[in-house]
Amino acid sequence: MLERKGMIMNHKKLYRLYTEEKLGVRRRRGRKRARGSRTPMPKALRLGKRWSLDFLSDTFGASRRFRILAVNDDCCRENLCLVADTSISGARVARELDALVRIYGRPASIVSDNGTEFTSRAILKWANDNGVDWHYIDPGKPQQNAFIESFNGSLRDELLNEEMFDSLDDARRKLALWRYDDNNVRSHSSLGNKTPAEARRTLEQFEGSAPGALAQTETQDYENQTRRLSL
Repeated sequence: MLERKGMIMNHKKLYRLYTEEKLGVRRRRGRKRARGSRTPMPKALRLGKRWSLDFLSDTFGASRRFRILAVNDDCCRENLCLVADTSISGARVARELDALVRIYGRPASIVSDNGTEFTSRAILKWANDNGVDWHYIDPGKPQQNAFIESFNGSLRDELLNEEMFDSLDDARRKLALWRYDDNNVRSHSSLGNKTPAEARRTLEQFEGSAPGALAQTETQDYENQTRRLSL
């Protein structure tokens, strides 16, 4: 541009003046996208066939924010954990998943959005090391992770929007109480009016797996499936 105006200058001097005057425009890099699976999501036909993950947020004290990591088993609709903390990194998510694997076994696949925690190197390494197919939903389409989104809506409507949290410990205590109620007390119509804990115990009697998805009401096998669950 200077040459077009007839101004000739040594390129080293020009670059020094350019940097001293901070004329460089910061380049906005595109948000990192996950390189995980883009294949159709597998159906949750068995326990541990598919877990879904998502984050929620709320505040306590003087508007200090905290985050909640929710992990669900899509087959029996059971919430496996609600981890609350002021900051949850990808490495922390990997550690929590390791703890869940020790309790429930390794899932065949995991579904999540493209959040930075779920696309971090720690998570990509964890999925590769554990042989878990990590499926990322398309950006802007939360309906592709409908089970966890429905769970999040219930959690927000019934607890987060109704309770005031004095501290992080208070939030963890109330989350634990709500989680116990959702897993062990409240029946789900999609599970034949069983609680998620009852559905898990029933499915574990069938050699630890379900012969068909519990929530497929549009299939002819649904009535047979719910009859077997009621035995």
